[in-house]
Amino acid sequence: MRLSSVIIVVVIALVNAVLMAALHRPFGGAVEWDGVLRGLSFSPYSRDKSPVENRHPTVAEMENDVAVLAGAVRSLRTYTVAYGFDAIPAIAKRYDMKVTLGGWIGDDQKANEAEMRLLVLTAWRNPNVEKLIVGNEAILRDDVSVEELVAHIRAVKRRVRIPVSTAEPPHIWLKYPELARESDFIALQLLPYWEGVPIEDAVGHVLDRYYEIKTTYPDKPIVISEVGWPSFGKAVKAAQSGVVNQGRFLRRFLNTAQRIGIDYFVMEAFDQPWKVIIEGTAGAYWGIFDADRKPKFALEGDLIERPQWITLAALSGVFGGLLLLLVVLPGARHMPLGARIFLAFLFQGVITGFVLGADRILYQYLQPFELAGLCALLFAQILLSITLASEGFQFAELSWRGALVRQFAHRGRAAERPRKVSLHLPICNEPPDLVIETLESLAALDYPAFEVLVVDNNTSDPAVWRPVQLACARLGPRFRFFHVDEMKGFKAGALNLALRETAPDAEIVGVVDADYLVSPDWLGSLVGYFEEERVGFVQAPQDHRDWSRHPFHEMINWEYAGFFHIGMIHRNERNAIIQHGTMTLIRRSALERLGGWAEWCICEDAELGLRLLDAGYSSVYVNHPFGRGVVPDSFAGYTRQRFRWVFGAGQILRRHKKKLLFGIDTRLTAAQRYHFVAGWMPWLTDLLHVVFTAAGLIWSLGLIVFPKRFDYPLSLFVIPALTLFGLKVFASLWLYTRRVPCTLRQRIGAAIAALALSYTVARGVLAGMFFKSLPFHRTPKRARAPALIEGVRMASSETMLTLMIAAAAAGLIYSGALATIDGLLWVLMLGALSLPYVAAVILAVTAALPARAVAVDERPAAMAAE
Repeated sequence: MRLSSVIIVVVIALVNAVLMAALHRPFGGAVEWDGVLRGLSFSPYSRDKSPVENRHPTVAEMENDVAVLAGAVRSLRTYTVAYGFDAIPAIAKRYDMKVTLGGWIGDDQKANEAEMRLLVLTAWRNPNVEKLIVGNEAILRDDVSVEELVAHIRAVKRRVRIPVSTAEPPHIWLKYPELARESDFIALQLLPYWEGVPIEDAVGHVLDRYYEIKTTYPDKPIVISEVGWPSFGKAVKAAQSGVVNQGRFLRRFLNTAQRIGIDYFVMEAFDQPWKVIIEGTAGAYWGIFDADRKPKFALEGDLIERPQWITLAALSGVFGGLLLLLVVLPGARHMPLGARIFLAFLFQGVITGFVLGADRILYQYLQPFELAGLCALLFAQILLSITLASEGFQFAELSWRGALVRQFAHRGRAAERPRKVSLHLPICNEPPDLVIETLESLAALDYPAFEVLVVDNNTSDPAVWRPVQLACARLGPRFRFFHVDEMKGFKAGALNLALRETAPDAEIVGVVDADYLVSPDWLGSLVGYFEEERVGFVQAPQDHRDWSRHPFHEMINWEYAGFFHIGMIHRNERNAIIQHGTMTLIRRSALERLGGWAEWCICEDAELGLRLLDAGYSSVYVNHPFGRGVVPDSFAGYTRQRFRWVFGAGQILRRHKKKLLFGIDTRLTAAQRYHFVAGWMPWLTDLLHVVFTAAGLIWSLGLIVFPKRFDYPLSLFVIPALTLFGLKVFASLWLYTRRVPCTLRQRIGAAIAALALSYTVARGVLAGMFFKSLPFHRTPKRARAPALIEGVRMASSETMLTLMIAAAAAGLIYSGALATIDGLLWVLMLGALSLPYVAAVILAVTAALPARAVAVDERPAAMAAE
């Protein structure tokens, strides 16, 4: 173990601890309270109890709850005498507490009458009952009319000798003075959080409303029947929940109420998890004790949002340190110090984010569906973090000079003898002029020993394949042509036929696509690498031509280039490149030893490369373009090609999952397995992107239609997702700048083209999960460009998703989402979710535009990063 690695880990752990301390720094500016509370709203439901599900606390549990409060409060306020709650006054008396007894008024008239009878009876039985409150926000909920509520108040007043009222917010008392006339006192609900009042103004707001009612009804005593602040929940306009804010509000209010002489009941004694169903997340978190009957904050001293932060810092530091020491830094030992420090910070950030996310889930009171949703969010965050970490590793290796150690020159060592090469050219319904151009470029190869086998399969029209046959005859005996009317096995079937027909003295098999113009020095430059017996295949990058006259072709050309100038360079460091079905040379004996090409797989080239590596052969990647093909002409052709690649990757993963995921019965190194699995992770995140688009649209609809039942997703999950997206875009543009020889405009075009594939990739991943095979569709080249309307139709699904996200964002903005941080973040999240679909529409429209009158310069395409 390197000393430098240990030092890096220690420094990163210290930085992590400092940042965690800063994030959870104590709030020391709040006034303190050392007195006894006048009153607490008391509802004795715990985590596993709920009136909605008819699971109520026992008398013994109520006794335990009152005992917790003994000595801290003078009086309790209850809400009902049903479900055995009529026992509370007698319990409270044993602890020398008074009770303001509540009777629930709902929309069931018979139940209301029975409740009132028991309310009166309980009041007579318990002399420590000081006041009665008939109904809690019954008018606000519109459960009864004012006349009906007044009738209940009158009926109770006639039968008791203590003050009687009802509890409502200020605007109800102001709107219905007859309610005040019938009440002996005014029970005033003052919860500034629900009104969106910032914490700094909250106590002042309470006093303003209190004095407004006092001025309106000067002869009526006022009891603030509910006053408080939640420790958790979505922001309501400028009102932010939190433990610190709850403590700040209550300390200041308690001191103010004592000074002025206000009678009050703090909302409330214990957190009530069941209220999530009715009031949303914040409804569960008004208690000064949590649902486990532990105090959330002290009324004296500093306030801390999460007192357990030291444990969280220690956990993240330990897990992060182990990951760095055992995996990350050993894997990056060849990198310069700066790259290793960057990776250490990145991976520690990922671990810390995961620990904080898991802690937030454990902190909440969750219904099963909410727990499932948050666990899904956490799982998605883990996958996104793994993808970010993987791409961060690539970023570090390709950004710092000296990090690359396995590079191959443009020209390999001279061969001891000219090994014969059999070049295989499978074609299917290809334009004959395109294929003939390729054949003529092969005929010009500056290499003494080669043959060309052209295998045309499944082309029914002789007018398409006969010109190619004639061209082969014209080019001489090196060129042989085969036509098969019906052939199974996709491209692999044609390649296997060519392998069977290969000249006996050929030692190397090369594969070229039908549209590639090959450089004369291709074979002479690369065949020498086969002097090393362990070399199984030599790969040159795909490159393209004739892209300069159309902006669509230009965009996708540079999107392709990114993989070969970035991804393949990174994979080559650990002998884990993806073999491609063009510009590739393969040792014939290795190919035949492994049984040829896999006809079950739609991506036979990548599958063969994996098997060659698993058999112990090494690969060579020479990042110099020796041939250039033609890009797809339409958005549909571009997306069909990528769908095929993704589906084929899924086939490979299904077939070789034991080797790749579990390392069973394989000679692949851990680094090779990592690259093959990590290379597919971004595609899995594309699927997650579509899943979360659907979930985001559903959730946004809930936020608009049922704002009290739906809360904005936790910023703890939204912020990392936005950050990961931003970092991914930055890293991509940075690596393009460093590694891909194109302009800024071309880099942006490539980014749009890559984003536009997200929905297609998601479809491919899904298909790969559930289908073993699909029909093969060739990628059309030199086809007619589509009309504009047809171009948009090709991206109809992405267009529809774009419009739906825009409608959701507009609805949220109209409903006031931008007034809160959580709402703003969620709207930004919807914007980020829309980008791939917007990109697809842009690319589809671009594909339908007319060609340029003047072509742009294609010369940078030849400037590969040697």
